[in-house]
Amino acid sequence: MAVPKRKMSKSRRDKRRANWKLTAPGLVACPQCHELKMPHRVCPECGHYNGQSVVAAE
Repeated sequence: MAVPKRKMSKSRRDKRRANWKLTAPGLVACPQCHELKMPHRVCPECGHYNGQSVVAAE
């Protein structure tokens, strides 16, 4: 296997790892109840999807 010829400095290592961050999920407003929900999924608040009631609301 390949082995590094030189030690990689801490700053160079940390620059490479700087892009490993989490991104916030993209949320959209539900057209029925205007609560935030994940796109292309049934709204957990009202149970609507694509203008139709899919799941009975609690």
